[in-house]
Amino acid sequence: MAATAPTVSLSLDEVHALAAGCLAANGCDAENARAVADTITAAERDICLSHGLFRLPGYVASLRSGKANGRAQPVVEDLAPGVVRVDGKGGFAPLALEAGRAPLAAKARSQGVAALALNDIHHFAALWPEVEALAEQGLCAFAFTAAFPYVVAAGGRTPIYGTNPMAFAWPRPGRAPLVFDQASSALARGEIMIAAREGHAVPPGTGIDAEGRETTDPNAILDGGAQLPFGGYKGASIALMIELLVGALIGDRFSFEALAVDNHDGGPPKGGELMLAIDPARFGDPENFAAHAELLFGRITAEEGVRLPGDRRRRNREVTAVDGVQVDSALHAKVVELAGG
Repeated sequence: MAATAPTVSLSLDEVHALAAGCLAANGCDAENARAVADTITAAERDICLSHGLFRLPGYVASLRSGKANGRAQPVVEDLAPGVVRVDGKGGFAPLALEAGRAPLAAKARSQGVAALALNDIHHFAALWPEVEALAEQGLCAFAFTAAFPYVVAAGGRTPIYGTNPMAFAWPRPGRAPLVFDQASSALARGEIMIAAREGHAVPPGTGIDAEGRETTDPNAILDGGAQLPFGGYKGASIALMIELLVGALIGDRFSFEALAVDNHDGGPPKGGELMLAIDPARFGDPENFAAHAELLFGRITAEEGVRLPGDRRRRNREVTAVDGVQVDSALHAKVVELAGG
């Protein structure tokens, strides 16, 4: 068993200050640094370690290489009564998402259903923050994005799909929304990278090695191997759907196209994201939809040991708000170094 790595204790405010300072020191303006730091801090708050400070060296690498524009000012375009587009101008996704949130919500309330296309962005985070923000406004929300080609098609050996996550949020008036966020691969890429860093195996079915043999060695998957979709052809079909939604539909890159133009700096791919928002008040049961959903949630959680998606993250928030978070000491030292400390 791998030894537990030493950690550094930080408050959430310290996480945010460290992240924002590091980004500002490497080419982000104040607005972009704050937006990305918000996203990183939210991940640390929820103990979603693979999307928190762990991602910061990748952000910095893309700033230093010039791939990502740390001073991007996203531009909002009205494409149709139910469609809004944000041109991210080569920046990181968080600020572009902020720019598109209010127009998307307004269109959903007007039309019942609306879509947000984000183009020319670098997405390097979990998807749940953007759908949760809409559900807190009373809307149902979906989000989809692609990556680099890490995942094979069902029966294949050559990576073709990204890990291609999707997220969904359901509003619960008076309560925290129900939110889930999952990759279409068997395991998120960041979780495999953390397993490699910490020296432990990944679950069976996660990936294959360079010879196409299934393996639980994270290094074999990362070094010439490939990831597997969850559920075989079922996960592969979802990955394909997401490629089409965030590539062909909105006029952005497939995962293999993102790799072809990448400079291999270790940072995020350049691509797109699609969000959908639905206003329950414009559908068939606007007065009772929430209570009806709670009936289902109650039945699900009546069984001992069963929880709703997102419950663990919300419990983590209660702890980290008081106790702060534990950051891998080597990662902390790296971030401090990148910040010029």
